Amino acid sequence: MKHLFVLLFLGMSMISCLDDDAPNNNPKDYTKQNEEEILNYLDQHNLEAQQSDSGLYYIVEEEGEGEYPKIDSTIKVKYKGYFTDGSIFDENTEGITFNLSQVIAGWTEGLTYLKSGGKGKLLIPSHLAYGSYGRPGIPRGAVLISDVELIDIID
Repeated sequence: MKHLFVLLFLGMSMISCLDDDAPNNNPKDYTKQNEEEILNYLDQHNLEAQQSDSGLYYIVEEEGEGEYPKIDSTIKVKYKGYFTDGSIFDENTEGITFNLSQVIAGWTEGLTYLKSGGKGKLLIPSHLAYGSYGRPGIPRGAVLISDVELIDIID
């Protein structure tokens, strides 16, 4: 009987320590928090952005020339990825080639607003990136900002 109480106590202790935002629990909805963070960033940096139906904010700095890529196009792009506090989490200044269907939804959509040679800024709410799960170096619920240059559309 003594062991049953110990097991119950340990079980209850473990349950009370669970993180409500943990990926194994119900994912947290960061939509409102992300929206406020993006709008504050735009205001602080005196930027005007378009908002798509998905919730992506984007700024086309240079449209580029030629065709727009499709969501399944293979492209070459340079980028810098950072958080709203300015800290950089990833960068590629040489150019990297990938298929748009193989990246986060914010990039799949956002890069279709540029043509070859185009440059822009994507402000990506977490539901179009890594959501409640995050990944190494990117916390769950994080807004991601990407400065992107579409070098070329391969196909």
